[in-house]
Amino acid sequence: VQLVESGGGLVQAGGSLRLSCAASGFTLDYYDIGWFRQVPGKEREGVSCISSSDGRTYYADSVKGRFTISRDNAKNTLYLQMNSLKPEDTAVYYCANVELYGSSSCRGLQVWGQGTLVTVSS
Repeated sequence: VQLVESGGGLVQAGGSLRLSCAASGFTLDYYDIGWFRQVPGKEREGVSCISSSDGRTYYADSVKGRFTISRDNAKNTLYLQMNSLKPEDTAVYYCANVELYGSSSCRGLQVWGQGTLVTVSS
């Protein structure tokens, strides 16, 4: 059971990136899943999560209107399209299976990827 993130990199403020999270060893469409990010010295925060059953989504207030979460069950992959990036979006981004609470929050569970670094320059 493994999650592998990719797609991070260096981008200028206002730019875009698309992160991918490829699952292996389990079928992604059976699980609620999401993205988290962490800056050194700060707590990991939930960015966006998506339900396996009804497409419910959660977005942190800081990314609403700029980030879009999606899943391609045929490819067993989760995505995060990040537009209008800001320097404060700089962090290591992780995907994980989650428990989704309506559309108001989500909590990471047992399976985590290794992370991909996103750096947004001003």
